[in-house]
Formats: sequence, C-alpha cells, structure tokens
Amino acid sequence: MNKVILMGRLTRDPEVRYSQGANQTAVARFSIAVDRRFKREGEPDADFFNCTCFGKQAEFVERYLHKGVKVVLSGRVQNDNYTNKDGQMVYSVRIMVDEIEFAESKNASGGNGGGYNNGGYAGGNGAPAASGAGDGFMNIPDGIDEELPFN
Repeated sequence: MNKVILMGRLTRDPEVRYSQGANQTAVARFSIAVDRRFKREGEPDADFFNCTCFGKQAEFVERYLHKGVKVVLSGRVQNDNYTNKDGQMVYSVRIMVDEIEFAESKNASGGNGGGYNNGGYAGGNGAPAASGAGDGFMNIPDGIDEELPFN
C-alpha cells in the first residue's frame, strides 16, 4: 500500500499548467513544509515535499491556494528520479495528490489563506457568527440550542 497524509503550508505559489490536446487537463505543482513533531538541535524543523495534482484538484489549487496557506492532503509517493546534465543520477520523490483540503480557516491563517469567506455569518440563517474563543472553535450563543439540528 502506498498512501501518505500530510499537513503543512505551501512554501510558494503553485505553478499551474494545462496539457496540450483536445482534452486540456490542469496540472498543479507546489511544495509544502511539514513541521517535524520532534525537533533535535542542529536538525531542520520541517521537511519539504514536492507535490503534483491533476484535473479538478489542480483547478482548486490554482484558484484558492497560495504561499502560506495550510492544507492537509492525501496521495501516494512516487519516485521522481532523473539523470542530470553531468550524467549523475538524482534521486527524489514526489507526492501525487489525490485529495487536498484547507487545514485552517481564513481567519486562523491571519487572512492569508482559505479561499472562502462566510461574510461574518454562521450558516444561512442571517445570524452573525459568534465571536471565536481563540482556539479555532466558535462559541454557540445561549438559547440557540432549539435551532440546532443535531440536539
């Protein structure tokens, strides 16, 4: 089984190109920095992974993602080896992305991420969103319990 799940921030804006031919397909290339859980002195704090996705996923990346946005993705690891101009073999891997999602809200990322904006409203009921508690969760106002569908 070849399956990888990563969460990190884009290190640069994605590069998106379209294939040639009758059925043009979007191809997005980007890299993410994934923080290491345990950090040792003298070692890097993060690992960097080159990622590629196609089609609808690539169009999503082109439209909504940019440098600094935190994402979670799943896919597979693929060898990306080649011979350089000096005739030496260069070994590397690439993450072929199957799924990608935002890992934090636009507000949590300091306004530099996301790609959506709920306009300050919670749900479609026209009620203003409750102020956040600073932990990434929304406070539910008192007395609204009757309106929640999952009581």
